[in-house]
Amino acid sequence: MAQFQEMMRQQLETLMYTELEKLLDNTTEAEKEVYEKDFDGFKNLFHRFLQVKGPSVEWIKIKRPPEDSIQPYEKIAARGLPDNMAESLNKLVVVKLNGGLGTSMGCKGPKSLISVRNENTFLDLTVQQIEHLNKTYNTDVPLVLMNSFNTDEDTKKTLQKYTHHRVKIHTFNQSRYPRINKESLLPMATNLSTSGHNTEGWYPPGHGDIYASFYNSGLLDQLIKQGKEYIFVSNIDNLGATVDLNILHHLTSQPNGKRCEFIMEVTDKTRADVKGGTLIQYDGKLRLLEIAQVPKAHVDEFKSVSKFKIFNTNNLWISLAAIKRLQEQKAMDLEIIVNPKTLDGGQNVIQLETAVGAAIKCFDNALGINVPRSRFLPVKTTSDLLLVMSNLYSLEAGSLTMSPKREFPTTPHVKLGSSFTKVQEYLMRFESIPDMLELDHLTVSGDVTFGKNVSLKVNHV
Repeated sequence: MAQFQEMMRQQLETLMYTELEKLLDNTTEAEKEVYEKDFDGFKNLFHRFLQVKGPSVEWIKIKRPPEDSIQPYEKIAARGLPDNMAESLNKLVVVKLNGGLGTSMGCKGPKSLISVRNENTFLDLTVQQIEHLNKTYNTDVPLVLMNSFNTDEDTKKTLQKYTHHRVKIHTFNQSRYPRINKESLLPMATNLSTSGHNTEGWYPPGHGDIYASFYNSGLLDQLIKQGKEYIFVSNIDNLGATVDLNILHHLTSQPNGKRCEFIMEVTDKTRADVKGGTLIQYDGKLRLLEIAQVPKAHVDEFKSVSKFKIFNTNNLWISLAAIKRLQEQKAMDLEIIVNPKTLDGGQNVIQLETAVGAAIKCFDNALGINVPRSRFLPVKTTSDLLLVMSNLYSLEAGSLTMSPKREFPTTPHVKLGSSFTKVQEYLMRFESIPDMLELDHLTVSGDVTFGKNVSLKVNHV
């Protein structure tokens, strides 16, 4: 039986590789080289996907992380900052994950180009933050955007407006992989085009692709040659993910033999975060556990706020030299996330993806830091957008901070109904953004509009 299964696996791999070769017909040598690098990554994932049976963790082997492996932020911050903070900043590169579209919020094009506050987009705010750092400390912290084939063209057009800002901006593209037909396990794409009937044939394979794509682009080596040592990676739609000087100082002040190569910012889990990945101890290593890896019988336990108290914000600080070493040793072993999707035409497909935080187990002296909730402010829906556009936050140099006038440290729980899903519809329903300083909870359903000068203080509308 095992022999037969192995034979079937080999047959499927051969068929897949033949189809991939066909896709490369009629390409130039330069194009072929780029696509072959992408396909090498895809082949590796596909090979491992065919080998894997069931969840990738044994529940019985999961342990709580040792006390010292997740440090409270207050302890890190208590050390204070040195006079020569500029020295540490000059070793830093800010990387924003910019592969996503704004489709879930009813917008066309890259999500980073949606206006979120005073006509500023996510990208505007990011540039303002880094420019403020560079001017304040007289430093040269560059911004790197990891684009996808979905966002690259529109993003590059937009970058022209930042030419005179004091921020060097680089881009590289994450890979593009072929979607897999769920029945035949062969690629959906019939050629390399991403337009026309082939639009749905390709996908960007999750942010875990950053390591290979960054390395393959040549930009990683270029930045190392410039004396850069660490990247701070975060989702571009997380408005709380600003450069934190205390964490940077902690990283750059470690003794050489104990250099921390990877820091994951985690924060306390609430009932709204039960699906977020958490840190565990597994086979003696700190490891990220995602809900997709959890056996069905243990999903409720995984969601428990009492057992798994923290979750991954996806704000990560990573050593450039370590990424280079692990890529060259082919030692970056990330768990596969199998993402089933149904395309518009009803076709069932599989996307093989990886998560950037899953690499924590590959790095030396990896650490979690339990940060304040304010460092996790993602804008995934118009409900989130309402919060960040309101007087709950003030905006200074691209950074949002909670208004001192709010008496509670937490943000209100806001749930806007289906009439508000798309940004354009949402904006039409608010003549002005309400005063929300004293709001605890807001649920809106049905055909509701808000007039001018509305103050929300009640629990329900």
